[in-house]
Amino acid sequence: MAQKATIYKVELSVSDMDRHYYETHRLTVAKHPSETDERLMVRLLAFALNAHEHLEMTKGLSSDDEPDIWQKSLSGELELWVALGLPSEKILRQSCGKAKEVIVYSYGGKPAEIWWDKTRNSTTRFDNLRVVNFPETETQALAQLANRSMRLQVNIQDGEVMLSADDSVVYVTPANWKAEL
Repeated sequence: MAQKATIYKVELSVSDMDRHYYETHRLTVAKHPSETDERLMVRLLAFALNAHEHLEMTKGLSSDDEPDIWQKSLSGELELWVALGLPSEKILRQSCGKAKEVIVYSYGGKPAEIWWDKTRNSTTRFDNLRVVNFPETETQALAQLANRSMRLQVNIQDGEVMLSADDSVVYVTPANWKAEL
């Protein structure tokens, strides 16, 4: 029998001084049986970094033709496609063709570095692609915050991220590997 997704209830308060965005999002997040706590928390961090009233979590790992997070315009056009991990060149090409802006958040240390070394040259033609890497030690620290019922406070200033839950605080310094043109 197939395992079912685990449901997480998240109150995500975002204070993004860089974008002047201050809002609390109440999210119900389904964690796929194969998804780790680290990936779940990276997904929530990616949501916070792009928080917007129309931003949505998607089926993610349960669907091959959807990103982990997306934002659609009121007319249904894909404005933002957010993918996590180490997508193939084919997935990058397809997502860049479907959305106005694509952001890949890679993580995982050495495998992410190897992926980027292999993929970097093939991404130069995508003007709407941004690649951001999260350091492995920081994403592993985020995984320790995972809880079925979370109240997370995310503060973003000068590109630095402070994420806190209860008495725990994790600092994340995203590295921009590829910026949009």
